[in-house]
Amino acid sequence: MDPDVALILGLVIGGFSIPSILSAMSDRRPARASALTILLAFGLVLYALVTKSGGYQLDQIPDVFFAVLGRYF
Repeated sequence: MDPDVALILGLVIGGFSIPSILSAMSDRRPARASALTILLAFGLVLYALVTKSGGYQLDQIPDVFFAVLGRYF
């Protein structure tokens, strides 16, 4: 898997899991599914950071995001 795609998937999955965590906390139930999605997102971001030589800078993330979107759409 391309590190850019892994980074973007990890960030999107992590962003989508935040409402799930908040919902579980407000209903006072365990956030098991949310914890698994956070682990998946963390793993994807970590994979991207390890496999990309030189890593990513914070200001590169929007460029990478739109480059990946442009590649698939």
